[in-house]
Amino acid sequence: MSKAAVIQMVSGADWQHNLIQAADLIAEAALQGAKLAVLPENFAVFNTSQLIERGGNEQNSQGPIRQFLSDQAKKNDLWLVGGSLPVLSDSGKRVRSACFVVDSQGKEQVRYDKIHLFDVDVSDSQSAYRESDQIEPGDELIVVDTPIGRLGLSICYDLRFPGLYQALLDKGAELFCVPAAFTQVTGAAHWEILLRARAIETQCYILAADQGGRHNERRETFGHSMIIDPWGQVLGQLKKGEGVVSAEIDLQQLQTIREKMPIREHRQSLNYHR
Repeated sequence: MSKAAVIQMVSGADWQHNLIQAADLIAEAALQGAKLAVLPENFAVFNTSQLIERGGNEQNSQGPIRQFLSDQAKKNDLWLVGGSLPVLSDSGKRVRSACFVVDSQGKEQVRYDKIHLFDVDVSDSQSAYRESDQIEPGDELIVVDTPIGRLGLSICYDLRFPGLYQALLDKGAELFCVPAAFTQVTGAAHWEILLRARAIETQCYILAADQGGRHNERRETFGHSMIIDPWGQVLGQLKKGEGVVSAEIDLQQLQTIREKMPIREHRQSLNYHR
């Protein structure tokens, strides 16, 4: 068995200060024995007014945030899932919300660009969220072999689309990461329910790293970062504020669950949309 960690932050408008806080939390994850740690969505750049500028600086691996991820992975001898950070798109008019997975030698192994964008109305102080105004959606499913298992990548609003996770399962996923910045309103209503449903449906571990607190006068995130096992049990959770949640990942337990209840083999090849 190997240990994984999810990191909860309350990122602010100062991206450099966010990196200082992230470094402390990554070090704490390593102290807890984690071989892989997941940062939340927008861990470094939370202020949407900075997306284009900062995204322009992250178009290659020498960008300051990408270099930070590489340095921290090497320094702490763990794999790091870099939540999400902006990378300027080819058009130069919008960014991609990109999640880089960096190995313990500091090498970028894969990049996943968020597919489902949060264009919704929410009954909170901000009222409306329109990610597509500044963000361009990705279009590629990504899985990667890590020291704790085969990891499928997703970001925040992706969580509401179970077909994505079924497709990642078909590509061999044993775990999913869900870096997020769920709003207080939507998180209180649906966060844990959706996470546990995805775990149960796919019989996979879920590593869910959320933003967790008050960021400014208009924006509050839900927190409750957690790790869930393939039976849908919550192994650890942090309700609010900054911190680290870690748990053992037992792939033998995963295989036992799948053997006793072979959901994937029982799936019927019907066209449910007829």
